[in-house]
Amino acid sequence: MNSSNSNNGESNGKSSVFDSLNQDLGLYFLGLARLRSSKGPADMEEDEEEAPKELNTINSSGGFLVVAPDKLSVKYTSVSLHGHDVGVVQANKPAPVKRLIYYFEIYVKDAGAKGQIAIGFTNESFKMRRQPGWEVNSCGYHGDDGFLYRGQPKGDAFGPTYTTGDTVGGGINYASQEFFFTKNGAIVGTVCKDKEMKGRLFPTIAVHSQNEEVHVNFGQKKFAFDLKEYEAQERLKQQMTIEKISLPPNISYGLVRSYLLHYGYEDTLNSFDLASKSTIPPVYIAQENGFDEQDIVYALNQRKTLRQLIRNGEIDAAISKLRDWYPQIVQDDKSATCFLLHCQKFIELVRVGALEEAVKYGRIELSKFFGLAGFDDLVQECVALLAYEHPQESYLGYLLEDSQRDIVADTVNAMILSTNPNMKDTQSCLQSYLERLLRQLTACCLERRAVNGDQGEAFHLHRVLNSGRDMKC
Repeated sequence: MNSSNSNNGESNGKSSVFDSLNQDLGLYFLGLARLRSSKGPADMEEDEEEAPKELNTINSSGGFLVVAPDKLSVKYTSVSLHGHDVGVVQANKPAPVKRLIYYFEIYVKDAGAKGQIAIGFTNESFKMRRQPGWEVNSCGYHGDDGFLYRGQPKGDAFGPTYTTGDTVGGGINYASQEFFFTKNGAIVGTVCKDKEMKGRLFPTIAVHSQNEEVHVNFGQKKFAFDLKEYEAQERLKQQMTIEKISLPPNISYGLVRSYLLHYGYEDTLNSFDLASKSTIPPVYIAQENGFDEQDIVYALNQRKTLRQLIRNGEIDAAISKLRDWYPQIVQDDKSATCFLLHCQKFIELVRVGALEEAVKYGRIELSKFFGLAGFDDLVQECVALLAYEHPQESYLGYLLEDSQRDIVADTVNAMILSTNPNMKDTQSCLQSYLERLLRQLTACCLERRAVNGDQGEAFHLHRVLNSGRDMKC
C-alpha cells in the first residue's frame, strides 16, 4: 500500500527516479489519511433525501376533493359526471431513489358510491384530472376492478379489488426495478418499472365517486405491511445470487494467501498454510495475470516486525528499525512517509496523556510541515487533539482509532516492498490482488447503478461483506 524507494547502490539518476516515485506512493497513503479527516461517519453515506410527509394541496384537482387540514386525508365531495372528474393528489415530495425500497400506504375509510379509488405513482407533469396509470409516466392499482394500469386507459388483471376497511400499499423496489402493491399487509403483485417512465415519481392517490375517503400513511405510523422483512428478503435474495457463483478453491486460496503475504502477516500466513495443507495444495495465481509471489515474499519478516511495532504504538522503535534496515525510506525527513510516522508518534503521546512531551515533539517534528500543501490540514487536526480533555470522544477521535495506525503500517509496508530491486510494477505495492479485485467489483456495481439512473442503495463494500457474514451467523 505504499511508495517504492530507491535501493542502496543505485546510480544517482535512477535513485532520483525512485525518490520521486516513492514520494508519490507515500502521498497515496497521506491522501487516505486526509480523506478520513474530511469525512465523518455521517458523511460516508450519501446525502439523505427528503421523503414525502404529506399531500400536496397546491398541485391537485381541488375541485373534486377536499384535503383535510393534516394533509393526510382526502375525500371526494362532488358528483362524478365524467371520466375526467377525478380527484387526484400527489405527495409533497417525490419518492426517494437512493434506497433499496420506497413504500407508502392508504387506508380506505369509505369506498363511496363506486369504490373508484386508486394508488400509484405519477411524474411531475401528470394531468391532475386523470387516474394514475391512465396517462404515460404513471402506474396505478385500482380498487373497483383490481386492475393495474400503466400508461394507458386499458388495464391488466392484477389483484383483488379493495374497499372500505382495506389498507393498500404501493412501493418501488429499486434493486429489481419493479413496482409492487400490497393489500392488508400481503403482497398483491409486482410489475416491471418501465424505463420509459421519465422524471421523478410521486406517490399518488385518486378518488372518483361521491364520499370516497382515504387516509395516507407516509411512514408516520407503523405500516400494515412488514417493510423491514421485505427489505431483508430482498437483500437475502441478492446475497443468494452472489453465493451461487462458484469460485474454484485454488483461486480463493491464492487470493487470501497473496493478501497475507502483501501485508506481512507472516504468522497468520503460516497458520493458513498449515490448516489448508491437508485439503488444498499450495497454489499460485497464474503468472499470466502478473502475479509473482517473490515480489510480496520480499522482506516478509521485517515487514511483519514493523507492522507489529506500529500497531502497538511503538513508533520510535519502528523508525529506529527503518533507519537500520531501510535508511532510504526515512532519509527525506519531509517525505509523506516520515510525516505520517511523526504524526502517529504525536498521536500516541496524546493517547497516553503525555501532553507536554507531545507539545515538545510537535514543535520539533511537526512544525516543519505547517503551511505545506497536502500536509497542513492533518497537522492542524493532530495538534487540535490537545484541546480536548477526552480526545477520543471529539470529532478528531478517528485519529486515535486502530485504523489510523493501519494506514501508517500500510505506508511503511508498501515503501519496503518498493525497495525490492526485482519489483516490476511499483503500483502493485499499494494494494493486494484481493483488494484490486474488490475495487473492480465496486466499480461494476457503481456502473450498474448508474445505468438505472443512480437509483437504489449506494454501494458500500463493508456493508455487503458484513451482511454476508451476518446471514451466516
